[in-house]
Amino acid sequence: MNTFITNGNKTICFIKGGAKMKISKGFKFSMTLLLSISLLGGLVGCSAKKVDENVKVRVGYFPNITHSQALVGKEQGSFQTAIGEKNKIDWKLFNAGPAEIEAFFAGAIDIGYIGPGPAINGYAKSKGDIQIIAGATDAGAIFVSRKGLVIKDLKDLSGKKIAVPQFGNTQDLTLRNLLSKNGLKDTTKGGTVEVRQAENADILTLLQKGDIDAALVPEPWGSRLIKEAQANIILDYKDVFREGNYTTAVVVVRTEFLKDHPKIVEDFIKNHVEVTDYINKNQEQAKTIVNKQITELTKKGLSKDILDASFKRLTVTNNPEKDSVLEFVKASVKEGFLKIEPDTKDLINLSILNKVLKEKGQEQIK
Repeated sequence: MNTFITNGNKTICFIKGGAKMKISKGFKFSMTLLLSISLLGGLVGCSAKKVDENVKVRVGYFPNITHSQALVGKEQGSFQTAIGEKNKIDWKLFNAGPAEIEAFFAGAIDIGYIGPGPAINGYAKSKGDIQIIAGATDAGAIFVSRKGLVIKDLKDLSGKKIAVPQFGNTQDLTLRNLLSKNGLKDTTKGGTVEVRQAENADILTLLQKGDIDAALVPEPWGSRLIKEAQANIILDYKDVFREGNYTTAVVVVRTEFLKDHPKIVEDFIKNHVEVTDYINKNQEQAKTIVNKQITELTKKGLSKDILDASFKRLTVTNNPEKDSVLEFVKASVKEGFLKIEPDTKDLINLSILNKVLKEKGQEQIK
């Protein structure tokens, strides 16, 4: 017979092979007693639910509108409130996905907002140490050409120079998919299209000077290229990929941190969902908050027309658009950014997100 030592209705210990005992509040039994029971042939087991206290939750994010939940939640302090006053949110600013992924590898951050491309690479290289646990934004990218160059057929991109913010990122994979569908390839693979990597700010300068012919960039840079470089739209956000139903930013977590602090991760995601709802129901206020954060972080804000145009091209959502992520995986392998296709069984873990959505009476994500 197993003995269960309880405090009220709560079992705090069990002793294999003994009679049931109940101890009142404040009763203390000595280690000598427990040791004696153990020596007599009983097996003692005591456990208590781990309480998260004094945990520093390091969160990575970009000063981008595609990371709106991070910017709004940071400004409002809601993520800090969600994880409890005895824990602390430590915000870590990044400007590129690879740098954030390296921080994950080093154990320097625990949760992060990031593009699906770097998230996939991080998952593959770490063999599952990073998981996608929610979506953040969809679409929000645009394909444009320089002033005076109108592209009506994508086959006319042959012989052109096209810039993307980063090799292997969402926009780069999207561009290469478009080229492939139109019988075109990058010059490094024997094709006729030169694909260049450049910072978004540098892409603006290159396009203005005519040093590149086109660019596929995320917002707000697409709207800035149209306004400041008089760029022409080749493909708007719904025409670039999957009619706009593809993820541009996701929420990822270190698998070890999720295992050690599931309650904190759940509270974080709960607030992520609430901030997503707030942004979608209060877009004008949210845009103001996002712009305030971008101004503070980059020392340069966005004009209202750029901000408005940018938000029209993206969807703020909790859905990581699983099918689009899996397409990005295949594209990463095809283009050589991944040597082999990884086992994606644990790449996307929506168990916590769906638990939160269910509790809120919202539709769960398959």
